[in-house]
Amino acid sequence: MLDAALIKDCADPSLKPAIVEQFVAAAGSADPLAVTVKSGARLILVPKPRTADEAMAIVRQYAGQAVVRVGLTQFPAGVGVKEPADLKPDLVDACQNLRKGTAMFAKVLRIVAKWYGNPTSKDVFPQIFEDAVYAWKTGEFEGASVFQAPDPGRSVAADSVAPSDEDEANSHSNPEGAKIQNPEQSPSVGTAEIRIDLSRIGAK
Repeated sequence: MLDAALIKDCADPSLKPAIVEQFVAAAGSADPLAVTVKSGARLILVPKPRTADEAMAIVRQYAGQAVVRVGLTQFPAGVGVKEPADLKPDLVDACQNLRKGTAMFAKVLRIVAKWYGNPTSKDVFPQIFEDAVYAWKTGEFEGASVFQAPDPGRSVAADSVAPSDEDEANSHSNPEGAKIQNPEQSPSVGTAEIRIDLSRIGAK
């Protein structure tokens, strides 16, 4: 589990802490020096880096030739960079990686949410999140590159329908809670401060 202070200080503020944790758990790594290299569907085995310099050496070796993911968020190394030599060591800095990764993932969420029609019901968010994680792992959504795509903006963004931290905690104790919830209770855009108590659902 990510340190709460790290999330507070480094994660993109448009994502709730619970969503940041979910994202890293689903698509990231617990090791800030982790480097994953893939060529097509094939995973290329690389030495486990022990230092930031070793990690960056691996990143620069394969960037441009294979898909290289790095750090806590498994950020796609090389996005927006023309030469491997231009890749910066902040990729393997836990805070900087979390900042860059969550900012990029927030954009991916907004792209997916827009495709869904920017729904305002929280019931839809699990599917949006799942599709966004898949897009993060593959780099594509509906045939387009999500990392290079323009940010659609957040006038009615995914973070508007993302569950609150309290709702997230309740959903862990009652995974079906979000489905049982009456759709009419779902907050509309602009009233995201509403909290729905799911803790008593299923209680005798």
